Order: sequence, then structure tokens, then C-alpha cells
Amino acid sequence: MKIEVKNLSKRYKDTNALDHVSFTLAEPKIYGLLGRNGAGKTTFMDILSGHILASGGEILIDGENPFDNQRLTESICLIKEGNNFKRDLKIKNVLRIFAYFYPTWDQQLADELIREYNLNPNAKVKALSKGMESALGIIVGMASKAPITIFDEPYIGLDAAARKKFYDILLEEFEAEKRMIIFSTHLIDEVSLMFEEILILQNGKLVMKEEAEVLRNSTCAVSGTADEVEAFISDKDVIEKKQIAGMMTAYVHADMKQAQSAGLTAEGIPIQELMIHLTEKKGA
Repeated sequence: MKIEVKNLSKRYKDTNALDHVSFTLAEPKIYGLLGRNGAGKTTFMDILSGHILASGGEILIDGENPFDNQRLTESICLIKEGNNFKRDLKIKNVLRIFAYFYPTWDQQLADELIREYNLNPNAKVKALSKGMESALGIIVGMASKAPITIFDEPYIGLDAAARKKFYDILLEEFEAEKRMIIFSTHLIDEVSLMFEEILILQNGKLVMKEEAEVLRNSTCAVSGTADEVEAFISDKDVIEKKQIAGMMTAYVHADMKQAQSAGLTAEGIPIQELMIHLTEKKGA
């Protein structure tokens, strides 16, 4: 499926949650949708999934608007960090409802994941711990097999081992059957290696859309004496630089081998660090 975002805007009273955002997603990949709180990520996901209308511009999925469009909403599964399910329903009834809604539903996978996360099908949602409710959301998202599957901080309450289990399942299912997975998270270091493409929102605007591998290869942290680093970065796009005594480290758009050839220490920048610096950068 192809997602076209054209000058998308959403305004709440005096706040622009999204401000003329434009980009296209055309391939089944794992996309990392990153940004600080209030960047516009959740608003974008709500519009994409057909839950709310934009104030301006549009999102088109295969040329159609997803709002009030059952053919498209059957192809989109959005799992938020909480309140995905009616509190009085039993787990088995939640699964039955979603199985009815999604034509691509995989009941065998749902049953396997229920056992994997040790959930009681007869338990009511309101009786679940936060971690168990998150596990149920993950199960629904994975078993939906929706061509566009969106996870918005889906692991709240899960411990590190349970989160790792989720990441392993997600990669395994993605490799078995490709789909478009949009993953929004603040635990970037845990999942950044899964991302094939990264989008960063800041104050309702798109500040970066780039292939993850290109991003990793085109940015680096260079360290050396202040004079050496300043000479190297003089003609380059600098993200951030820090100086202590006579030594300097700069985050810069440059080839790591080029920096090493200049006698500097160079290493990759973690995606989380890069996102923080990009969203702090004046005028980003």
C-alpha cells in the first residue's frame, strides 16, 4: 500500500499539532516514527488510521482518504499505549471482535501469542495489569496481519525480557510476511536497529525522513583536539559540538572513514542521540 501525506495540518484551538507535513511511504518496511512529546506523532497516527480528520491537507492511502472508509480501515491496525479495548470484555471476546473486523486475521498466531505471554483468555481487560494489557495490544497488532500496522508506545508495563520477546516476534513475522509497520517509541536505543527508515517530527513539522542505513553511514561523532576538529568540520553540516579543555567532539554529517583519515577518532551516532540533537538544534 502507498501512503501519501500532502501538506497535512491539524490544529487544536491555538496549537498546530501538525503543520504542513508532506512525505510518501511506498514500501513494506519497518518505519521508526520519532520525536519528543507533543511533536505530532499521535495526531498523525490518528489521522492515518482514519480516527480523526485533518484541518488541512490530506493523507491518501492508495489514492483514498482513510476517514470513514471501511475498505481502508480494515487494512490499518493502530495499537496505542493504552485504552485499546473495552474494559468489560474478556480477552477471548476481544480477539473474536478483531478477528471479525480484519480479513487478514491470523487466529493461529493469536493463540500462540496468548500462550507466549501467558494470558488467560477468560480474564477481563479491566482485571489485567498494565503489562498484560500491553501484551494483548501486541497480540492484536501482530495477529491482525494488517497491511499497515501501527504501534504507538505499545509496551507500557512490559519488563525488558517481555519487550525483547515482542521485538523478536515482530521481526520474525515481518520477515515471514512483509507489511508496512510504523513504530513510534521513546525507547529508541532498544529498537533502532530494526528501523529501515526513520521519520522525525518536531513541533508538528517533519525535520527528517531518511533511510536508517544512509543515516548511520552519513553521520558520525568525531573527536580530537579543538583545532583538528574545527578544521575538519569547517565545510560540513554540524549537528552539535562540545568542547572540554582543548578537546572537542562534534556530531557531523560526514563519512566516518574520511574523519579517520584526517587523524580523528570517529564513531557512529546512536539514533536516539541523533534524534535528541536534531530536535534541540535551533531552527530545526
